[in-house]
Amino acid sequence: MPLKSCCVYITGLFSLLFLILGISLVLSSVFPHFLESVVEKEVVLKNGTEAFKAWENPPAPIYMQFYFFNVTNPMEVLDGDRPAVVEVGPYTYREYRPMEQVNFDSNGTKVGAVNPKTYIFQRNMSRGPESELIRTVNIPAVSVMDKFKDDFIVANLIASYMRSTGTGLFTTHTVGELLWGYEDSLLKALRNFEPDLDDVFGLFYKTNASNDGSYVFFTGQGNYKDFARVDTWKGDSSLNWWTTDECNMINGTNGASFHPVVTKDETLYMFSSDLCRSIYAVFEKDVSVKGIPGYRFSPPSEVFANLTVNPANAGYCVPAGNCLGSGVLNVSVCKQGAPIIMSSPHFYLADEKFVEDVFGMRPRKELHETVIDINPLTGVVLQAAKRLQVNVHVEKLASFSQTGNVRTVVFPVLYLNESVVIDDTSSLKLKTVVTQQNVVDNIPFMLVGVGVILGLIFMFLMCRQKIPESTEAERQPLLSS
Repeated sequence: MPLKSCCVYITGLFSLLFLILGISLVLSSVFPHFLESVVEKEVVLKNGTEAFKAWENPPAPIYMQFYFFNVTNPMEVLDGDRPAVVEVGPYTYREYRPMEQVNFDSNGTKVGAVNPKTYIFQRNMSRGPESELIRTVNIPAVSVMDKFKDDFIVANLIASYMRSTGTGLFTTHTVGELLWGYEDSLLKALRNFEPDLDDVFGLFYKTNASNDGSYVFFTGQGNYKDFARVDTWKGDSSLNWWTTDECNMINGTNGASFHPVVTKDETLYMFSSDLCRSIYAVFEKDVSVKGIPGYRFSPPSEVFANLTVNPANAGYCVPAGNCLGSGVLNVSVCKQGAPIIMSSPHFYLADEKFVEDVFGMRPRKELHETVIDINPLTGVVLQAAKRLQVNVHVEKLASFSQTGNVRTVVFPVLYLNESVVIDDTSSLKLKTVVTQQNVVDNIPFMLVGVGVILGLIFMFLMCRQKIPESTEAERQPLLSS
């Protein structure tokens, strides 16, 4: 009996200890902090680390898809009717962005590199060949007319030349020409007056097999939160954004494949050369990519909002005070003066007037939203899609009969979808990490569970120990001989 009692009380003692230990670990978050510290040691740009390998040569395939808006009623538009367009695409390119000329500083806190981009056409993933014809706004002509609209003499000379060559508000070129460049007769003629003017036009002219200058990144050696943050670009130290151009959104495309330990209340700051600015994304919802949990971040409507909604966008009212409305940004100041307007595809999140001004606009959140899905523990980007639309500001100009009676409209030309999904090899590695995380995270709860089970056993044994004693006493005779 003493031995049994001893075992019973030991069970009760262990039950109490496991409960206290488990609850203490849950409240103190010891294991999650331990996991974060392990991740922090790996999140550094240093030879041999997984982070550096992914940063230097992203393993996941990156695709750039272009969707053009083919104009179906050009003559009616010149007569003042609403433009009608048909989306044509995708025309898909495999995108390669290895880091080159990598050079660490002496103490390992910074690393310099260039990030060349190469696009290879993927016919099997495209609607048709690069030779397909697209009718769209004549951007070189619109740009030239806009530039000289207030110079009466020059404007008349240009208008006369355009009439003699049949140059108008609309033009037809192949997909390859519109993207990568073609010799434009109007620009070529203007070179006689401006020798420095390039007579080749393309929406992505000179961006294939080229880089946009040298970067210096923080490695995260001193502070893991600085991992892959840009210190200088082309020697300019006035920057404060993560990874290289095109945003950390297409992480794994360029720059870091990690953004250290992400929380739902975090704001991701990124830089986009297309928008000539830094943008930010906020938490939207929980997601799962290839069975791996993640947080989805996306730019809020304030990113493209009007000045009255977001004063930070005042710089995109060009000229000063001339704001177009929410959902569009005038980036002409960083597009050599061309009246280029950026927006989300199909004017998603823009004022309804932009959607109504062009027949064929059908904004849909799931197709036209820019998103980035990140695993919260490791910061690994699971999936990302950067979606932007290139538009041209078109209006009737008295000096140019080529504009006819066209309405003032933000005319869509094309939109791009630059996307990446974690590759299978990386996802298997990450699944292992996630499984280990789940096991470690649940250890405190396991201890509480064991404590509860031992407590139940303890109570059962205590009851069992008392019942036989009372039963034995009841069986004793009242009188003995």
